[in-house]
Amino acid sequence: MCSGRMCNNFRIWTRDPPFQVDQLIDQTRHVSRATMGAIPHWLVLRVLALMRVNLPHNQRSPCCYSNQNAASNSSINSSPSNMGKIIFYEDKNFQGRSYECSSDCSDLSSYFNRCNSIRVESGNWILYEQPNFKGYQYYLRRGEYPDFQQWLGFNDSVRSCHLTTQHRGPFIIKVYEKEDFKGQMMEFTEDCQNVHERFRYNDIHSCHVLDGHWMFYEEQNYRGRQYYLKPGEYRRYTNWGAMNPRVGSFRRVQHLY
Repeated sequence: MCSGRMCNNFRIWTRDPPFQVDQLIDQTRHVSRATMGAIPHWLVLRVLALMRVNLPHNQRSPCCYSNQNAASNSSINSSPSNMGKIIFYEDKNFQGRSYECSSDCSDLSSYFNRCNSIRVESGNWILYEQPNFKGYQYYLRRGEYPDFQQWLGFNDSVRSCHLTTQHRGPFIIKVYEKEDFKGQMMEFTEDCQNVHERFRYNDIHSCHVLDGHWMFYEEQNYRGRQYYLKPGEYRRYTNWGAMNPRVGSFRRVQHLY
């Protein structure tokens, strides 16, 4: 969880674990230990940012920060190239206030009131309509989404986000006609654009994800409500958050870093 402090209209976000003063002293050197210990860590971080001091990655901040502070935050919010980066915009066509995220965030409510366009610079992201990873789900890969219809959104509400882990091995999923892995079963290793055409059923009541991460779509051709599935057993459709067993299509969550 992130915490915020305000100083001269500058907002900086830091993680809960306190910064290690000794490491900061080693980098500033000219500041005495007694003086450094008396300065709040958020103010120390602000000074170091202005000095362009490079902090260890585990002491850099945050999952999210505003474009209003992008210049000041650039030295402390950089992420390794293999991490994700997503930019939320309040207005369509990448206009209005914007906010960047590089990791999971369970509540985006304090960063923006609405989301009408998104740029995904790296990583695969699952967005959620409500805080704490609830509500409608949306799967976004690297690319530009100038309005919420482009990510099949039902509205302009995005309140939490999840960066999926990389998977470079095979993709395997078993789907079942009935609950508790009963009835007709079929195994898939590739995307399925039309479940009825391949599986002969419109409904999937249970499934077992053996490898990889998958997205279920309520309608054919990857449309309608979406559901994110990680490796594991799903004995009934409510286990993946659905209100009914209808699955029209599904596909692999493949990374394009």
